[in-house]
Amino acid sequence: MKTIIRTFTLFIIVITGLTLISGVCYSQISAGKQAESFSLKDPGGKTYDLSAMKKHPLLILYFFDVESRPSQEGLLNLDQLVKNYKGTSLNVWAITLSPKNKVNAFIKDTGLNFPVLLDISNVSKRYNAQTVLPTVCVIGPGLRVLDYFQGGGKSTETMLVRVAERELQQKHTEFAKALSSDIIKKNPQNVKAKTVEGYAALKENNLDEAEKVFSSLAQTGTEGEVLGKEGLAAVYAKKDQSDKALKLIAELEQKAPERSFPHVIKGDILYARNKKKAAGDEYRKAVNKKTAEPYQEAVRYNQMGRLYASSGDYKKARALYDQAVTIDPYYIEGTTNKGLTYEKEGQWDKALESYRQALAINEKDNFAAVLVKKAQEMLDIQKDSERKKRMDQLIKDLAERYKAQKKKLDKSEDTWTSGPMVLSFVDIQEKGGLAERDGFSMVLMTQLADLLNTSGRVKVVERAVIELLLEELNIGSSDLADPETSLRLGKVLAARLIGTGSIFYMPQGTLLNLRLIDTETSAIPQVTARQIDTSLDKELFRLNREILRTVIEKYPLRGYVVKEAGEEFIINIGAKQGVVSGTKFDVVEEQEPIKYKDKVLKSEPKSVAKVEVVRVEPDMCYVRVISKERPLKTDDKVQEKIEQAAL
Repeated sequence: MKTIIRTFTLFIIVITGLTLISGVCYSQISAGKQAESFSLKDPGGKTYDLSAMKKHPLLILYFFDVESRPSQEGLLNLDQLVKNYKGTSLNVWAITLSPKNKVNAFIKDTGLNFPVLLDISNVSKRYNAQTVLPTVCVIGPGLRVLDYFQGGGKSTETMLVRVAERELQQKHTEFAKALSSDIIKKNPQNVKAKTVEGYAALKENNLDEAEKVFSSLAQTGTEGEVLGKEGLAAVYAKKDQSDKALKLIAELEQKAPERSFPHVIKGDILYARNKKKAAGDEYRKAVNKKTAEPYQEAVRYNQMGRLYASSGDYKKARALYDQAVTIDPYYIEGTTNKGLTYEKEGQWDKALESYRQALAINEKDNFAAVLVKKAQEMLDIQKDSERKKRMDQLIKDLAERYKAQKKKLDKSEDTWTSGPMVLSFVDIQEKGGLAERDGFSMVLMTQLADLLNTSGRVKVVERAVIELLLEELNIGSSDLADPETSLRLGKVLAARLIGTGSIFYMPQGTLLNLRLIDTETSAIPQVTARQIDTSLDKELFRLNREILRTVIEKYPLRGYVVKEAGEEFIINIGAKQGVVSGTKFDVVEEQEPIKYKDKVLKSEPKSVAKVEVVRVEPDMCYVRVISKERPLKTDDKVQEKIEQAAL
């Protein structure tokens, strides 16, 4: 009998254990894991497949009961957000085990702005969302679980704060700020929401607003004091008040020694002061500390990686970039930085893979798009044997010319006729602080080159040609700092102008210094020095116009009348030189110089006619006469007429 009882007891224990194990299996939903795929339908029969959301930046699965008011609370809050902020990345799927007729009634009463899915295939069980409702699972790129919450009330508020933090990670600052503001209205004591509000203002460069938020936060108890002073240190660093920032950081090291972000701020300050070893020590401390806000976590690994990459230790840098992206799947800075380490090693296939991963996270990121284009170009050259052969020969010829120090590639006796206006961006160095994102100067110059090439007036030397030539000649950035080296490169590349300068990272912004240098005269026709916004669009437009203005004003198109062609005349320059339909020319006559007291006074050429381009071919153009003082003849000189309105 005792044996039977023991056997039965053991059976019960085993069954109970299996049940517990089964329950545990369904509860293993946590941040970092892959979300289980499923397919459900809404009451209208439309199918929603989770696997189709793999590339979506943010999806909230909200498990609820239509008859439970606490279960509905967070759902209705999310609905209001979706309604108020359409166009954000926020996407919500409400999932319920409730009967279809009750679901229809609920949808009719609430007018939800997102789908309610009927769970008839144990999805709630697989997400451990049966006993405690609501249950919320936040899913990011690649269907990776970012957050998991259970319960209403305080859990709902925590969930909303986390959504605001995730939006801040995606740089959706306006939405993050609005969401945190809504939370603060309902609970003025929510320090996490206030912190999001402050950092959203900081990312928007609204430093006074951010300072106000963090100063107020620092007065709200122990946690608020730490978060507020941490935010203030970031603001002061951005305002270039580094001594004030360092004083606060010293306080925080005593009050909250486990916090990592103060060490990132301090590291950035020290790096900008050229104390790179000390900066590295701070970044290492940041990496080894355990506590930070979700939108701060990745930065510490990224900055340590940037430091390793700057010294050529790309393997260690990549490991840190990987950690940054593992922690924060929205952190495309780490993804593109990783790609650039492969690029510097000539591993273009791996570089392209990293850049494409960044674009998959944010398809609107122009920075990653430029890098993808460049990497694809280099791979195409490598794969196309004929093109590679031609490119190799070109680089070899250019290298030989450089070493022979040829001053001109072509010498023509015709000093009047314009040649193609070729521009080469030889070297734009990055200086100052340690930017979060590597490669900014290259991306800026690549996009600017595309705009200038589109104008037809300027031809920019391909970046690939320059990089391959520098590699062939073993010329590094330190060599390019020598103006003579840059000039020699410009001449070898047949460039009339070279663009050189620096991008200087400062706490309060990024300063661009750009100089255009004439390779024939060493004159500097344009100097640009101003603070720029890294969003680039407006800056690129301005830079493009300024360079074109300089080219038109300082290097007007010149040529000769070749012959009469019916009612038109042919000029000996065309599309290759930048002529476009509508370009106007003065037909000019040189004036006899005047001799006065043993000096020769030279007069400006006199305009005897005005013509306008009506048709353009590669090497010539056709013009019609607008006005004239005498008939045109072969060998008459023409010079572009500068019209201020066009500039």
